[in-house]
Amino acid sequence: MDSRSSKNLSSTVNRVYPDQLVPKINTIKKMSTLANTLSILEIPQEIKKSCGDKKVEITVERIKMAKSIKEKQSNDFEKVALKRKTESEEKPAGKKEAKMIELDSPLLTMPLPHIPLKNIMDVEVKLVYIDEEDVSYEFVESFRSTGIRPTCRAAEIVDPLRVPNFSFLPQIDKWLQVALKDASSCYRQKKYAVAAGQFRTALELCSKGAALGKPFEASAEDIASVASFIETKLVMCYLRMRKPDLALNHAHRSIVLNPAYFRNHLRQATVFRCLERYSEAARSAMIADYMFWLCGGSEQYISKLIKLYWQAMIEEAITRAESFSVMYTLFATKIRTDKIEKVKEVFTKTHPAYVEFIYTDLQGLHTLPQTADWSSFPPQQYLLTLGFKNKEDGKFLGKVSSRKIPIFIEHKTPFGLQTREETVRHMETMGKRILPVLDFIRSTQMNGSFRASSGVMEKLQYATLLSQLQRVKEQSQVINQAMAELATIPYLQDLSQQEAELLQSLMADAMDTLEGRRNDKERVWNIIQKVGQTEDFLYQLEDSFLKTKKLRTARRQKNKMKRLQTTQQS
Repeated sequence: MDSRSSKNLSSTVNRVYPDQLVPKINTIKKMSTLANTLSILEIPQEIKKSCGDKKVEITVERIKMAKSIKEKQSNDFEKVALKRKTESEEKPAGKKEAKMIELDSPLLTMPLPHIPLKNIMDVEVKLVYIDEEDVSYEFVESFRSTGIRPTCRAAEIVDPLRVPNFSFLPQIDKWLQVALKDASSCYRQKKYAVAAGQFRTALELCSKGAALGKPFEASAEDIASVASFIETKLVMCYLRMRKPDLALNHAHRSIVLNPAYFRNHLRQATVFRCLERYSEAARSAMIADYMFWLCGGSEQYISKLIKLYWQAMIEEAITRAESFSVMYTLFATKIRTDKIEKVKEVFTKTHPAYVEFIYTDLQGLHTLPQTADWSSFPPQQYLLTLGFKNKEDGKFLGKVSSRKIPIFIEHKTPFGLQTREETVRHMETMGKRILPVLDFIRSTQMNGSFRASSGVMEKLQYATLLSQLQRVKEQSQVINQAMAELATIPYLQDLSQQEAELLQSLMADAMDTLEGRRNDKERVWNIIQKVGQTEDFLYQLEDSFLKTKKLRTARRQKNKMKRLQTTQQS
């Protein structure tokens, strides 16, 4: 990776914008159907963090760290599986076998159970607004849950009365401790605006090197943990003030700084809910539940609360969707073409108003909160089928299975400069038609790849369109969100060397964009988009050639028949 990816840790402090009330959940529209028999459940001032004069690079470290955590969970799972196998061999041979549900079985459709708003708010009170008073608890709990020295702060904050005195815990700078203590005191007194101001002051202290007691010996991960703690406190303050728009970038940055901590993802989900972005809230909740399990969370009631929240967000996303409806089909065997046609027939009967374009997602299987069990590999999986009222709203999905790098926006002149009107039209198409559908698909799909149609690359390309239209604040939010997703990817999947290098390049370019740095090289995601445009252009040439060839052949055949008839008549 080049020098662009070796960076000081960065975060930003937002200015205050007008108040925005938290919307209430509305569940009066159409409901999803489950094809199974189960009924469970503006870029502001940049603050650069440094560790003395050292430049830090944490992407590679995070990839290694995520790999070690996943290997530990894999070993634990293998031990449990071996124990279960031994116990089953000791039982009588006449025990009842679990049945595998095939797609040939009768499909039973049923509505998702309605989850009251009170239940959602209860989850937020118990898991989102919990008052973590001491940042050092993150280091402690990480050591407990992973057995690794505190470089992954991943599990929940514990009661200070039960925290042992670990001598290896990083010592927070004394002035920063005072600032955090004053801010937390104001927060507990419900003086949220004052608390937010003091947390911003703490963030500035952190940016000037006052993060840990021995800054020249501090690791990048320890500094990131402190900064993430402050960012997540700001998220809570702004949510309490009913200003989720101000909380959004802080939620994204808390994940960039500490992607393994499940509450960061859950707080991001809450911000999305308050902004009525329910598909994105559902994905954040799904990742929160997975992170809780991955980093050793054992309290089942916490996982159940997160799954309840995830399920509520999916329900609301389906309810609010106007252009499409959905159906999940229990997956048990390899899907053949005739099976897909059968699924489409069932969808047509169930959702007759959404049959102008029907798409079954074969790019990756889906997991539902009602049956999600990360400890059993793989968890119960489903096929997702989407149906659209308007063919134009969904036909872009047809490219997903037929293109290596699908480009969802049509370009009349693929390699020419776009007019402002074309840029506005492409931006609106991407933001209102394409990204919402991709976000919904990803709300139940765990794979965290940055392949085309995964949503990450499309968000970065969308940010380029916003930049061309000088919509700086929206561009900043989109890039911060994309960086949060990129930072999480190593925990969701194993990366090849090529994928790891691409991840580093994307993170470096995203950071350069946020900091306003320009260089002669084009952004990675724009290069990938041009490759996709070239591929699309070649497909168009091929289609045009085949159509012309077909017409020419038909014309020759027609002329041949005419000559034959003329000969016969003469």
